[in-house]
Amino acid sequence: MTISIEDPTGNMKNALLKLTLLAALTLPQAACVSAYVATVGGNSAKVFDRIYVTDYNTAWQATLDALKNIRLDVTNREGGFLQSKWTDNTAEKNLTDSFGSADSFLKAQFRFKVSVAKGFYNGTPTVKVSVQKEQMVQRDVLEGWRPVESDEIDETTLLYRIGRLIFIRTKIDRLEREKTKHELDNTHF
Repeated sequence: MTISIEDPTGNMKNALLKLTLLAALTLPQAACVSAYVATVGGNSAKVFDRIYVTDYNTAWQATLDALKNIRLDVTNREGGFLQSKWTDNTAEKNLTDSFGSADSFLKAQFRFKVSVAKGFYNGTPTVKVSVQKEQMVQRDVLEGWRPVESDEIDETTLLYRIGRLIFIRTKIDRLEREKTKHELDNTHF
């Protein structure tokens, strides 16, 4: 279906009115669909990703190092997937939400899902790291676990930490190569 916005008479006001009417008819439907997906328990968690110019081994080890304080449930190096165990964060959630208008939580827990994928950019190896945080809360004993949108801080912090670890590893590797080359140049065979 193609919708033409041109007005045969050349009247710009008519074309603008048609465009506004088209937007008014389509935008509420998109909002209703996203609200419906959220109510039926669809996957509404955001996925954050970043591309690093490095090899896969360096990115994988940096990801493991960034998650070393969190217990891991699934680690699949060949598939490039990590998943942490559910971690209780009731105290942190209640502390951060205590100044807001939200009620306190009886229980809160989260887990990370991280994927590491190989790629190339202009012949240089790259790695795309994607992070998703699932946050679940329980307000009272009778209510079950409900998903809550993340505040995006943990995901961006984890991606930043992975990036810094990759930077440090590549810098150390470069310095070691330079040191080895310098020592080989100074040997008198």
